Amino acid sequence: MNQFLITSLSNPLVKKVRALRQRKARTESGLFLVEGIHHVGEAVEAGWDIETILYAPDNLTSDFARDLVSRLATAPQAVSAQVMESLADKENPQGILAIVRQRQTKIADLKSIRCGAALVSPQDPGNVGTILRTLDAVGADALFLLDGGVDPYHPTSVRASMGTIFWKPIAQTSFDDFVDWTRRGRYHLIGTSSHASTDYRSFTPTSPFILLLGSEQKGLSPEQINACNATISLPMRGRASSLNLAVAAGILLYQFADHAEKYSQ
Repeated sequence: MNQFLITSLSNPLVKKVRALRQRKARTESGLFLVEGIHHVGEAVEAGWDIETILYAPDNLTSDFARDLVSRLATAPQAVSAQVMESLADKENPQGILAIVRQRQTKIADLKSIRCGAALVSPQDPGNVGTILRTLDAVGADALFLLDGGVDPYHPTSVRASMGTIFWKPIAQTSFDDFVDWTRRGRYHLIGTSSHASTDYRSFTPTSPFILLLGSEQKGLSPEQINACNATISLPMRGRASSLNLAVAAGILLYQFADHAEKYSQ
């Protein structure tokens, strides 16, 4: 354990951590930030490549946190509480964060997918992380991010995933390449649209399937809808015209996940 205590906000390592809050630095370095006891613990347990751990001794109050720091293969770097507070993404930081190397999953490497979700150009990192957490909860297999959008390694996305980002693969690719892959694998592609005539509650998916959702602002384009095997809608009875993307994904994944389980048995 590194006993040297960093107290300067201008320390090069502190500057590196701060830079990783920006997408440009994450893209260029292939690294990202993981903050909090639970999230760092999940990264360690899942065997991800951890470059550096920073911890504030005065902030680590739990036995689990102290044990985590003591058994890390990567030598942790101690920082002052003031430095940790300057680096943390929220108030009252838990006193530990990690610099972790990203993993890039190629869509061609994904095999035996029973069910998953694909998002076209999502803009909200919180939605991406929450949907990933929901995928894990229902036992789905993968998340596909199509045609750009938010960085899945954005700190908000990582935090919203509650550690599931370290256990579920995320494949980033173009919409066209994704559709080609689904055709070759004979995946049933289920689109979502407020204009679809089929209520999700009366729909039975064909497994294996992937749920396709458009961006928060635009939804799916007519061309993207045409690429689907089926299109379903969620009824809206109030004044709101649509649901939050993560909420809609959660409803549909829980509705359809049992069919994927039956397919796998």
